[in-house]
Amino acid sequence: MTNTKATSTRDAVLGRIRAALADVPAEEGPEDLPVPRDYRRGHADGEDLVALFAERVADYRATVVRTDPAGLPGAIDAALTARGARRLAVPDGFPDGLLPSGDREWHREPLDVPALDALDGAVTLAAVGIAVTGTVVLDTGPGQGRRALTLVPDYHLCIVRAEQIVDDVPGALARLDPRRPLTFVSGPSATSDIELTRVEGVHGPRALVVVIVEAARPEPSEQP
Repeated sequence: MTNTKATSTRDAVLGRIRAALADVPAEEGPEDLPVPRDYRRGHADGEDLVALFAERVADYRATVVRTDPAGLPGAIDAALTARGARRLAVPDGFPDGLLPSGDREWHREPLDVPALDALDGAVTLAAVGIAVTGTVVLDTGPGQGRRALTLVPDYHLCIVRAEQIVDDVPGALARLDPRRPLTFVSGPSATSDIELTRVEGVHGPRALVVVIVEAARPEPSEQP
């Protein structure tokens, strides 16, 4: 049986499309016309991007740690100790010098899903941090690993260097390769049902720690 109403609706939609395209030459394709990309840029003009990024990341219930390069291994160690994380995934390309010493197991790829699920968490680098949205972007580059490595374990510690933090999404996209698999992470995994009951850990880790690495500040000189 033909659904007359559905057919009529479809014909009406197609008719409007044809009417809208009536003045378009038959030989013209979508690639022949440039698409304007004049998005607003500079959403955080004049603000301290590192401070804004830290504030927005914390708004998403992630833990924020700020340190300098010399203090980074200690900051990682303290965060993992506070979590009680001992068996951790670490991706290829992660600097060995950043891995804190101690009674921990560092598991490298290849790791299947059951193996990842059995670990306490993952420690990775990042590609970009977005200040106004408090978002960390991963592109599976060196030290970041494939998506499963950060989405399956229940805990993710991610290191973002201050120079990787940009103000907004257009600024981030300018630094990223759209051909790579991009993962945008804004806080721990969370969702809610129709009654707005918050459930964490469904689509990724329930705990996210973002360690921001800033340049060491010079010691103040003593006044004579």
